[in-house]
Amino acid sequence: MKVSIIIAVFNEEKVISECINSLSKQDYKDLEIIVVDDGSTDNTKNIISNFQFSIESNTLWVNFKLLEQDHKGPGAARNLGAKKAKGEILVFVDSDMTFAKNFIDVLSRPIIKGKTKGTFSKEELISNYDNIWAQCWGINEGWEKGRRHAKNYPNKQKVFRAILKSEFDRVGGFSLTGYTDDWTLSQKLGYEADATEAIFYHKNPENLCEVFNQARWIGKRRYKLGFVGSVITLARVWLPVSLLVGIYKSVINLKPEFLVFKVFYDLGIFSGASSALL
Repeated sequence: MKVSIIIAVFNEEKVISECINSLSKQDYKDLEIIVVDDGSTDNTKNIISNFQFSIESNTLWVNFKLLEQDHKGPGAARNLGAKKAKGEILVFVDSDMTFAKNFIDVLSRPIIKGKTKGTFSKEELISNYDNIWAQCWGINEGWEKGRRHAKNYPNKQKVFRAILKSEFDRVGGFSLTGYTDDWTLSQKLGYEADATEAIFYHKNPENLCEVFNQARWIGKRRYKLGFVGSVITLARVWLPVSLLVGIYKSVINLKPEFLVFKVFYDLGIFSGASSALL
């Protein structure tokens, strides 16, 4: 079965080359790579275009497409990529990921064998764990050391990494909800993704600016209780609370830097949640 890998990008000039290079070395050969530029204002598009030219001039096996749209968010970008995809299986990855050579093969195998309609991977490792802020991000999330999830991770997930295109098309793809748009596919399908052991690597934010910006994006998500949920979130990230939690976790994890991290992270959440109320 043909696999279409879709990458939604917005201002990812620092990481996109490494991601595409990693995908171009996959053992699984019947695939295409579709990068959807979501209105980037940095050098992302030029980097992708140069990579596309390199592939075409060297006649490599990789089928590569660059699509462009105005800045509408990752859900809209992924939907556009899926619309143009020729593969029977869609795989959604982020630009700050890299992959084991058999990642696509292991991820797709249960779908190809008819055991499931969609998969994810439990083997999500942190590629920049030597960075102190990346470590603090994992501590804050409560993840297992070196991994981007907690211990005893379930074998079902709401976020699909791979899905049959026929199933994706049946429900009209992702709803455009911002931070939580990748959860909407499971809600519309009525079932969750099954676990695989496909190995891949994901970067955590590695400086305080990235911590703040990523937290601000998270803070903009839709909350279960609507306005009340937003207010509760603002109370949780109130500076005195942040300081208390930061001091406590700094001590128990022997990471004094976590206090600084926690203040920047919670300021980002506060900024995002506040803007969502306006």
